[in-house]
Amino acid sequence: MLEYWSDFLGCRNITMDKLKDDLDDHKNTGESKKNSEKQAVTACLLSAAFFGALGSSFIYGYNLSVVNAPTLYIKDFYNKTWIERYGEPISAETVTILWSVTVSIFAIGGLLGAQAVTLILRVLGRKGTLLFNNIFAVIAALLLALGEKAKSFEMLIIGRFIIGVDSGIALSVLPMYLGEITPRHIRGSIGQFNSILICLGVFTGQVLGLPELLGQESRWNYLFAFLALPAMLQLCVLPFLPESPRYLLMERRDEAGAERAFQRFLGKKDVSQELEEVHAEARAQDNLQTASVLQLLKNPAVRWQLITIITTMACYQLCGLNAIWYYTNGILQEAGFAKDILPYITLSTGAIETLAAIISGLVIERIGRKPLLIFGFSAMAGFFSLLTVFLNFQDSVSWMPYLSYICILAVIASFCSGPGGIPFILTGELFEQSYRPAAFMIAGTVNWLSNFAVGLLFPFIQEKLQSFAFLVFVVVCALGSLYLYFILPETKNKTFMDISRSFAKINKIPVPSPSQEMELVLSFKSNESGKVQDAAKMESSY
Repeated sequence: MLEYWSDFLGCRNITMDKLKDDLDDHKNTGESKKNSEKQAVTACLLSAAFFGALGSSFIYGYNLSVVNAPTLYIKDFYNKTWIERYGEPISAETVTILWSVTVSIFAIGGLLGAQAVTLILRVLGRKGTLLFNNIFAVIAALLLALGEKAKSFEMLIIGRFIIGVDSGIALSVLPMYLGEITPRHIRGSIGQFNSILICLGVFTGQVLGLPELLGQESRWNYLFAFLALPAMLQLCVLPFLPESPRYLLMERRDEAGAERAFQRFLGKKDVSQELEEVHAEARAQDNLQTASVLQLLKNPAVRWQLITIITTMACYQLCGLNAIWYYTNGILQEAGFAKDILPYITLSTGAIETLAAIISGLVIERIGRKPLLIFGFSAMAGFFSLLTVFLNFQDSVSWMPYLSYICILAVIASFCSGPGGIPFILTGELFEQSYRPAAFMIAGTVNWLSNFAVGLLFPFIQEKLQSFAFLVFVVVCALGSLYLYFILPETKNKTFMDISRSFAKINKIPVPSPSQEMELVLSFKSNESGKVQDAAKMESSY
C-alpha cells in the first residue's frame, strides 16, 4: 500500500505517518475553514438571491392569488365577448368550462416548463436561463393585460399557459442557482428566498386585488400587467451578477470565471478552498457530463435521494394547503363577517404565510431541514384534525367558526415553516452537479402533476366527504413525516459530497475507505504543473 502511495506522489520518501499527518492537517484546515466561513453575507449574494427570486418565485406566487379578485369581472368579459361574436349570452356551463380552463392551464404550462428546463440549462446555464425566462413573463403580461382590449378571451387563456411555463422553469432553476452560489453554512437561509418571495407574491396579489386598488371592473387588466414589473427589474439587475461558479467550473471548465464568481459572491480574494471543494466533487463523480433523466433513474447510487425528492415534492402539493382556500370565505361568513370585508380579513392568510417563511429562513441553519419538515407536516396533520372537529360543530356553537379560522391560519403557518420551501432546497442538495438538472426536472414534474391532481380531484373528494375531506390530508402529512424521520439525513452545513455519502448505506453503495479519502486529500496538494503534465500525457496517449 505504501508503494502505491509513493507511486501516486512521484516520490519514494513518503511514509504512512506522513500521510496521516496530511489527513489531520486537512481536517484542521476544514475546521478553520468552517470558522472562517462565518462571515458577513455579501451584497452581491443578497442581490442575486432577491432579484433572482423576484423575477421567478415572486411571479409564481403572484399568479396563485391574482385570479381570485377579478373572477366575476373576467367571467362577465367572457359573456360580453361571446354576445358580440355569436349574438347570444354564453351558457353557464360554457363560462364555467372557460374559467376552469383559464385557471387550470397554468399548471399544464408549469408542467411543460419543468420538462423543458434540462435542455435550456444545458444551453444557457443557470443565470442565462433565469434571464431568458423573463421573455415568457413579459409576453404573458401583455396577453393577459390586452385580452380585454382585443376582445379575445383566448389571449387570457394563452397568457395563463405561458406564465405557467415561466413558473415551471423558475421553480426548477432558481433553487438550483441559489444552492450553487451560496456557502454551505447559509445555503438553507439563502435558499428560503424562494419560499419567502412565493409568499410575498401571494400577499401582493391579495393586496392589489382589493377594490380600492386594482380589484375593480375597470382596472382588473392592470393586475396582470403588473407581472411585467418584477421581470423587468430582474432583467435590469441580474446581468451584472455572476453565473454559478460550480456551473462555470464543472460544466464550462472555466476556472478563471469560477474564481471571479466565488470572489464576488463571497467577498474575498482567496477562494482556493472553495475551488478545491468543487474539484473534489468533480473527481468523485463518475461522469461530469449532465446526466439525462433516464441515467438518473437507472443509477442505484442516487436511488433513495430520488425517492426522497419525489415523496417530499408530492407531499408539498398533496398536504392540503391548496384545499384550505376552498373553506376560508365560507368559515368567515359563518363567523358573522360581512361579505364586503372578507378580502381584507383574508389578507391575514398572506401575511401569516410571509411571516412564517421569513422566520423559517432565519432559523433553518440552527434547527436544520429535517426537523422543520417533520414539524411542519406533523403540525399540519394535527391542525387538520382539529379543523375537521371544529367544522362539524360549526353550526351548533356560535364561536366555533373563529376556532376554525385560527386552525386555517395555523395550517398555513405550519406549511410555510418548512414544507413550503425546503423541498426545493433539498432537490439541489441531495444531488451532485451532473444529476441536478435531471433531478429538478423530475421534482418539477411531480410538483405540477400533484398540483393538477389536487385541483381536479379535491372538489369530488369534498363533495363525498364534506368536512371530513381534510382527513385525507392528515394521512398524507402523517405518512410524509414518518418517511422523512426514518429516511432523510440532515443536510445543513454539509458539502454535496458529504450528503451523497449519507445515502451510501441505504443505497447499498460502498463508503469510501480511509485510503481513498487520503487520496482525495493528497490530490488537493497536487500542483498545477502536475495537472498540466498529466493532461499532456493523456493527450499524447490518444
